[in-house]
Amino acid sequence: MTSVSPCEPVRETASDISSMEIRGAATIAAAAARALGEQARRTDAADPAAFEAAMRTAARHLYETRPTAVSLPNALRYVLRRMEGNRVETLRSSVLDSVESFTTRLDRAQADLGAVGANRLRDGDTVMTHCHSTDAIACIQTAVEQGKTLSAIVKETRPRNQGHITARELVEIGVDVTLIVDSAARRYLNDVDHVLVGADSIAADGSVINKIGTSGLAVSARDRGTPIMVAAQTLKLHPATMTGHTVEIEQREETELIETETRQSIGDIEVRNPAFDVTPPRYVDAIVTERGQFPPESIVVLMRELFGDGVAEPWADDDPGLNGDRTVHDSDTASDGHREEP
Repeated sequence: MTSVSPCEPVRETASDISSMEIRGAATIAAAAARALGEQARRTDAADPAAFEAAMRTAARHLYETRPTAVSLPNALRYVLRRMEGNRVETLRSSVLDSVESFTTRLDRAQADLGAVGANRLRDGDTVMTHCHSTDAIACIQTAVEQGKTLSAIVKETRPRNQGHITARELVEIGVDVTLIVDSAARRYLNDVDHVLVGADSIAADGSVINKIGTSGLAVSARDRGTPIMVAAQTLKLHPATMTGHTVEIEQREETELIETETRQSIGDIEVRNPAFDVTPPRYVDAIVTERGQFPPESIVVLMRELFGDGVAEPWADDDPGLNGDRTVHDSDTASDGHREEP
C-alpha cells in the first residue's frame, strides 16, 4: 500500500516540536494529539486500511521529532489505541473523540497536580526553579491562589534561556522573582526552601530525566539540605523502562551554544549540546503527580497500576494494536523505549 504523506498541520506541528517552538511535555502532547485529529479530518481514504495507514504515517512523523519527550509517544498511543471501527467515518469519529478526551484529561491533570504540589509549599517560602515547566508553575500558581506569598529564584537555563519564560509567568501570577545565572545556583541554595523542577520523563526506578543541569542542581541541593520536588503528570512516566529500556538523551544543534564563525575562529574543537540529564532517585525527595505525591522509589508501583507491563507502538506497521486487539483502559498512555547515553 502506498504511504500517504502527513497533512500540513501534522508537518507544521512536527517542525514546531523539533525546533522547540512548541515546548513543555504537556504542550507537546496536546499539540501531537490535535495534529492527529487534523490528520483524521483531512484524510480522504477509500477504505479503513488506508485510513489506518495514513494515521500511522502521521504518528510516525510526529514520533521522530523529540526522542526524550516521553509525553509525545504517550499521546500518540492514547489516540491510536482508541481508533476503532469497520468504516472510515467510524474510525475518524473515534480518533476525534479520543483527541478531545485526551486534551480534557490533560487540562484536569495539571490542575489536580497543582493542588497536590501546593500543599508542600508554605506561606513565605522561596523556591528555586530550573528551565520551564508548566507542572511546576501549576504548583506555585495554586499556592498563590490559596493566599500564600511566595518568592522564586529562577535559573536562566542556558543555552535557550527557558528560565526567562518561567520568570515572566511567575511575575504575572504575583511571585517575587530573582533571575540568576545557572552557575550561581549553589550560591543561593541557602536562601531556598524548595527546589521545584519538572520532568520530561521519569524512569521506573524513580530517575528523573529533565533539562540539562537538573542533576547538578539536585546534587547541590542535597548537599545543602534543600528538598527537591519534581512536578510531573503521569503522562511523563516511562513504563518501557520496566522492561529494560533506558532513555535516549537528545543532542541539540551546536549552533545553540556557539555561532559557526566563532567556532571556526577558535579552531578544531568538538561541541556537544545534550538537552537533558538523568537525576538519580536518591537526590529527589518527592515526585508530585495528579494522582498524589510519591517517593521516587515507589513510582514503579504507579506505573504498573496505570500501564501494566506492556509497551506498544501502534504507529508501527507491524504493531498488532490497530489490526488486532484494541482493548484499552482509561489510563492507557504507555511510553516508548530508548537508550540512555553515558
